[in-house]
Amino acid sequence: MYKLAARTIRNANRVCVFTGAGISVESGIPPFRGKDGLWSKYDPTFLDITYFHQRPKESWMLIKEIFYDFFGQAKPNGAHYALATLEQNGVIQATITQNIDNLHYEAGSKTVYEFHGTSQYLVCEKCRKRYHVSEINLDNLPPLCKSCGHVLKPDFVFFGEPIPVQTNRLSFHEAEVADVFILIGTTGEIMPASMIPHVAKRNGATIIEVNPKESNYTKNIADIFIQAKATEAVPRLAQELGLYN
Repeated sequence: MYKLAARTIRNANRVCVFTGAGISVESGIPPFRGKDGLWSKYDPTFLDITYFHQRPKESWMLIKEIFYDFFGQAKPNGAHYALATLEQNGVIQATITQNIDNLHYEAGSKTVYEFHGTSQYLVCEKCRKRYHVSEINLDNLPPLCKSCGHVLKPDFVFFGEPIPVQTNRLSFHEAEVADVFILIGTTGEIMPASMIPHVAKRNGATIIEVNPKESNYTKNIADIFIQAKATEAVPRLAQELGLYN
């Protein structure tokens, strides 16, 4: 499968990667769904945008605990670094990620479309000023905008919020123009992100899937299924392409 996948990638004009929670699990970030997922331990209501507006302090207490105290310790893994190497060598042209953890950027990838936003920035919904999280003291909750005093919100998509227009447009455009789409660690359960690989398939892309278990994509649209963890499969695929030690 690796040799077939590598040959397919090598013969492609435009390759796009589409990542989900599975690629970051091996960096210590649990998925949201499933028996060991976050939602088995926390009520996801705290990430509902209406709840956030009504009870910002209560919402922020859990946001800080999960996304900054816990997730903030995570580092990129071998799969992230291998993808960055592939991009730097012109093998892949873009990465669409459903993750908000910034690990693709930390690993060195440059063209990354964060479909659900990022935890690395906070935004003021009133004056639209944006801050890197390092600029804000999260010991005082909820954090307030330094310009207008309004409550700051993490710059990722809450339940009840739309996908950012520009990111949505660029992501679906990749699905229309790429001739190879590599799915890594995504189950295909989260709308509307889950539709992106289907659009790629309809536009003639070859779908390569990397996953330790079958997903909603495996038997429906995947042309090549590599059943393995991301940290095993992606570096090995890069090795097959002669670009990773």
